[in-house]
Amino acid sequence: MIAKIGRSVNLYGALAYNQLKVEKENGQILFTNRMIETPNGQYSVAQLARSFEPYLIVNRNTEKSTLHISLNPDPKDNVSDEKFRELAEQYMREMGYGEQPFVVFKHTDIDRSHIHIVSVCVDEQGKKIPDSFEKMRSMNVCRELEKKHGLIPATDKEYRQND
Repeated sequence: MIAKIGRSVNLYGALAYNQLKVEKENGQILFTNRMIETPNGQYSVAQLARSFEPYLIVNRNTEKSTLHISLNPDPKDNVSDEKFRELAEQYMREMGYGEQPFVVFKHTDIDRSHIHIVSVCVDEQGKKIPDSFEKMRSMNVCRELEKKHGLIPATDKEYRQND
């Protein structure tokens, strides 16, 4: 499994990109963590963004406070929605974002299903969540998840090509 981690200042852009996939029936929201729920399970970009506002309001120093991660299993892996939920939750917890609000989108617009996770990288007090050695930690977490869930391992060569 390959993880791609991006940061930006544009929370609305990350949410809109993923919500557009949902609206075009090339995606769905699989899971939310610490997000404001809606009565019917349907979300708009504005509705999703409201869950992040308390974290962003108290942030004073972190310029790129939006976190946008994609988790990409091998195309030969047949990953169920429940397995994607588990992978996202475990990945976020291991990377230090388990207590953050986040939303998990599944994309089906290309030949392999994959997930995108949108969150913020500042905690409730506005402090940046530590990201030291993040790429190495992410690779280690991905290897652990591959073993635990019986996924086809990504090789270092594949990582270099896709990075």
